[in-house]
Amino acid sequence: MSNENISIHDFDFNLICEYFTNLERQGPGSPEVTLKAFSFIEPLTDTACIADIGCGTGGQTMTLAQHCPGQITGIDLFPLFIDLFNRNATKHNLQERVKGITGDMASLPFKEEELDLIWSEGSIYNIGFEKGLNEWRKLLKRGGYIAISEASWFTVERPAKIHDFWMDAYPEIDTVSHKVAQMEKAGYVPVATFILPENCWTDHFYAPQIAVQEMFLQQHAGNPTAEMLVREQRREKLLYDKYKEYYGYVFYIGKKI
Repeated sequence: MSNENISIHDFDFNLICEYFTNLERQGPGSPEVTLKAFSFIEPLTDTACIADIGCGTGGQTMTLAQHCPGQITGIDLFPLFIDLFNRNATKHNLQERVKGITGDMASLPFKEEELDLIWSEGSIYNIGFEKGLNEWRKLLKRGGYIAISEASWFTVERPAKIHDFWMDAYPEIDTVSHKVAQMEKAGYVPVATFILPENCWTDHFYAPQIAVQEMFLQQHAGNPTAEMLVREQRREKLLYDKYKEYYGYVFYIGKKI
């Protein structure tokens, strides 16, 4: 397998989990962006039911919980992330309202029309944007909201190198207008759409990885898979630095009708 054609999805999941548990966020984002997205959602009550799907260790969940009422359930496939999620909830004294459970986003443990809000930052790609919108919709109450950040193209055309990288990593990446059309088709009113600022990638995602990478390489000295994982993360950063005008994360906020 040539280094040119691999993506993070080709690596051992245990190794990926270990790497990303050292980061507050497992993808681009920031507390400011989480709160901006939340500002488009009508006020919730203390009885609100919220799900953060693909929550990771809960960086964004804790921000959300500190600024909204209701019960929040974080769901992630990886027990290691959920252990840290629940520790973070306790650390922030949110354990009465915030709990993490291990689960699959393709088979969520909620009843139809149980949820007031579905949150998912940078993780819906695991099931696919369109499929997630359609399958999760039945879990939302009428008038409930969905808020998702998703990799998107900013332009209709882009250089072949970054196009090929994303086609390999996530073929469902598309333009903002196409994503909004998918949201409408799935039965949501698109309430708001905004591009995550550059610092969500640079300051909040790539910069914290520098120290983590050194530590990770020391812990796994001589492990070619670990070395390749770090090399790939560094390559992704270089690609972002060079091609960030063509792509990024976009928040999509929709209301079920």
